[in-house]
Amino acid sequence: VHQSVKKNVYFLILQGAVPSHHCNISTLDDGGIFRNLTLPQKLAVGIPAEQDGTRSSCQMFSKPQYQYLSDSNSSEATSRVQCQNGWVYDNSTFKSTIATEWDLVCSRKGMNQATATIFFAGVMAGAPLFGFLSDRFGRRPLLLVSYLSSLTFAVLSAFSTSYIMFVIMRFFTGLSLAGISIISLVLTIEWFSIDHRTFAGIIISLDWTLGSFLMVAIAYCVTEWRMLILAVSSPLILATIAWRWLPESARWLAANGKADAAHHYIMKCAEMNNTTKRMASITPMVHLSNDFALIKKKYTFVDLFRTPNIRKLAICTGIVWYGVAFTYYGICLNISGFGLNPYLTQFIFASIEVPIKIGIYFFLEKLGRRLSQITSLLGTGLCLFINMFSAVRTTVAVLGKSMSEASFVVIFLYTTELYPTVVRQNGLGYTSVLARLGVSISPLIVLLEDVWHLLPAVIYCAAAVCSGLVASLLPETLNSRLPEFIEDIEKPR
Repeated sequence: VHQSVKKNVYFLILQGAVPSHHCNISTLDDGGIFRNLTLPQKLAVGIPAEQDGTRSSCQMFSKPQYQYLSDSNSSEATSRVQCQNGWVYDNSTFKSTIATEWDLVCSRKGMNQATATIFFAGVMAGAPLFGFLSDRFGRRPLLLVSYLSSLTFAVLSAFSTSYIMFVIMRFFTGLSLAGISIISLVLTIEWFSIDHRTFAGIIISLDWTLGSFLMVAIAYCVTEWRMLILAVSSPLILATIAWRWLPESARWLAANGKADAAHHYIMKCAEMNNTTKRMASITPMVHLSNDFALIKKKYTFVDLFRTPNIRKLAICTGIVWYGVAFTYYGICLNISGFGLNPYLTQFIFASIEVPIKIGIYFFLEKLGRRLSQITSLLGTGLCLFINMFSAVRTTVAVLGKSMSEASFVVIFLYTTELYPTVVRQNGLGYTSVLARLGVSISPLIVLLEDVWHLLPAVIYCAAAVCSGLVASLLPETLNSRLPEFIEDIEKPR
């Protein structure tokens, strides 16, 4: 019922979409010939043409150039000025966006692009924050905080009265959504047995895809940006209601010395699975580790780098997360168009994800996490390499995006299984920060095509291959118990 932060990229594209526009030339009305012209004629004498024949989006004539009605070749350079009275937008696809609301076009287009950057800055801040807090105070209460704060800031975004207020609210929305993304996954995985963890990870990932389909449908029907924010945030109400039936992680409770609470939830689980008789001899103290010193210790982000094995794990997973996110969004930026409208494009992307995620389930079960991660990243790099010289660029690019999507699915599950319970949220928060750093840098790489047109593709390809090689340094977690303490992964293997 909740959206993945990754899918909010599409929502950011829609709310900040820039429709076709031109200067408002109503001020050119001189009370004479101009008012009697048809709209195409007014555009011809009021808006200069670009080299490709289209009308300029950012410039107008200071005075009506009636000579263009007769296709005169008179010079127009001295009469061009920037838009003097705002813009007129084509609202056939979008009734309104933040770009049309605050005229974030031409010289102000950087402010529109900054909206996504600020949102992801919030995500980058929220991931370690919620990771630390949920490791300290529990998964369940912090998930509720994430739900309520996301809903609150989304509503405030929709009622923003200025651009400054809007970007501030989007920052805190991103911060809150980061908590939903990482806490919900960890809470789910910590409740599943070894045999069913893969299934759980894939189901969660498919939920995100179904959320994308839902978003396409909502966005197609709601074309006004304020109402769109409210509409796509409404599932959070259902999520908040459903929260009351969510159990706290018994693993987290036991690892933090809360034996009675852990036993309560485990017995509830046994009742639901009709296995109460097997639990008759299990007492609350059985759920506690024998090492009470470890239970009493308070873990922080710093503990990810204190000892050799956890330090190696943190460095390697950080690099892989950066590479996965950097490459994924690089591919999205390069093949996001297809020459289709944005709704159909996203529908195609979501449709591609379904068979890929079902297929990756079997890879994870047969090949394991490490080999699946390596294969998906190296496959992504291979597709990017072939795409530089291929005649069927769209087909290969879509295959590359599919491989990249698979790498995203694997890394979420893989990372959750690698980190111990006491720092699992801290670890996922830390890797999410590096992923958002990759997201932030990825669009800038496209600008390097001015240096060499293949340079962006080369960089994306290298990032995928390098992160795939780093993934080979990680341990396998297939059919392994989840580690509870850092000391569990520091033991000789």
